[in-house]
Amino acid sequence: MKRDHYEVLGVDRSAGEQEIKKAYRKLARQYHPDVNQGDKGAEEKFKEVTDAYDVLNDPEKRARYDQFGHAGVDPGQGGGFGDVGGFGDIFDMFFGGGGGGRRGGPQRGADLRYAMSLTFEEAVFGVEKEIQIPRDETCLDCQGSGAAPGTHPTTCSQCHGSGQVKVLQRTPFGQIQTSRTCPTCQGEGRTISSPCSTCHGQGKVRKVKTIKVSIPRGSDDGLNLRLSGDGEAGAKGGPSGDLYIVLQVKRHKFFEREGNDIYCEIPVTFVQAALGAEIDVPTLDGVVKMKIPEGTQTATVFRLKGHGVPHRRGNGRGDQHVRTVLTTPTKLNEKQKKLLREFGEVTPEHQQMGKKSLFEKFRENLRDAMG
Repeated sequence: MKRDHYEVLGVDRSAGEQEIKKAYRKLARQYHPDVNQGDKGAEEKFKEVTDAYDVLNDPEKRARYDQFGHAGVDPGQGGGFGDVGGFGDIFDMFFGGGGGGRRGGPQRGADLRYAMSLTFEEAVFGVEKEIQIPRDETCLDCQGSGAAPGTHPTTCSQCHGSGQVKVLQRTPFGQIQTSRTCPTCQGEGRTISSPCSTCHGQGKVRKVKTIKVSIPRGSDDGLNLRLSGDGEAGAKGGPSGDLYIVLQVKRHKFFEREGNDIYCEIPVTFVQAALGAEIDVPTLDGVVKMKIPEGTQTATVFRLKGHGVPHRRGNGRGDQHVRTVLTTPTKLNEKQKKLLREFGEVTPEHQQMGKKSLFEKFRENLRDAMG
């Protein structure tokens, strides 16, 4: 499992650009393969710190990493050992050069994240909602090329489309030939003489799109729904990113949920519990009648089969578990108090308790232990 990039460089998540660069420079010098020849461990460390710096030194990649972690960073853009961009950073640190490969090829658009708030019932039974997402979309006037209609980008005359120019340098390690980003095309490998007036040569425009999202029944808090292709537009003909809908389900005032089962508490009176009764119980489907037998104790749990949360995949539903809570009457009048005293006088304690008291159990256990 990959370590956290901030942990690799030994910096806080709030670290600034210079602090990140300083930490990277120190670790890169320490683990550089030319300084640790034949040391596979140092080579792996060098790969790790270079990859971390490649992400955290790029504001866009860092923002995606902070939001989605490793999953939010396109692996193809990483700066691993052997990657042109990664070595470019090293040479930039040591020798004043700048690395970088051609950026003119198709690039996948960034993924987007949207936090959607739902009521308990909406998550349970499913719902369709409309959301508005601000995002980059391919410019229709230039079809994403960045060039004005009727014109086309041309191959860069300095780098001949590679996006790089080669430079020979003398270093403490000997003469090294490095590749730098072409200053004419900025690594794109092409130039645009007549930029599109709509997107100003970017190939993308900012728009707000309305998207219909179907929330499946049985959804739960924290569920991620991926809408393929509804993220930011790609560059140079690359595919669009994805849109991730993160569900935030509000708590219910009465029900609690565990998986596909729901739980609730229902108050019952002393008379109902002692004599048995048919009581009304709220469910997700409305109020239903539930029988409780005579002699029901407090905290007894009854099951209403099939009144829970629908399964997200397949048919069927969970159950509802109803916990009875015996209520004690208050503000009794004299007649009520007299009747209760009479009940207490004619009813043994163990019958009033409904089961053996703790004192009786202790006394029996003590008698058994003494033989």
